[in-house]
Amino acid sequence: MAPGEPPIARVAITPEAEAVLRRLEAEHGPLVFHQSGGCCDGSSPMCYPRGDFRIGQRDVLLGEIGGTPFYMGGQQFEAWQHTQLLIDVVPGRGGGFSLEAPLGVRFLTRSRVFDERERAWLDACPPRRGPQAIE
Repeated sequence: MAPGEPPIARVAITPEAEAVLRRLEAEHGPLVFHQSGGCCDGSSPMCYPRGDFRIGQRDVLLGEIGGTPFYMGGQQFEAWQHTQLLIDVVPGRGGGFSLEAPLGVRFLTRSRVFDERERAWLDACPPRRGPQAIE
């Protein structure tokens, strides 16, 4: 990347998903996203009240979306580290423990592969891991 260019976001959010996020924040306070590599609900982005989900030492902080930290399980990050995640929202029932479930919508991850220039920049700026990453 050229000097002065903004850093590449590992994770971003659509305006529609951010509107749902704002609604959830108004009701529940500060939030956190986590996406693990599990099957079923575990492979979807899950939204929790910030103090209700324990971030593990191997979890990777991809960044913040709408001011909300977004973590990914370490093992899943190894497979997805060359992709940018775009968090969207669609009608339907998502994870039973994710806060958006009662609203009749679910968060969904879309992705794109980083180009060579972006990957080089990201390789020089490894993400932080563990719960201390947001402190």
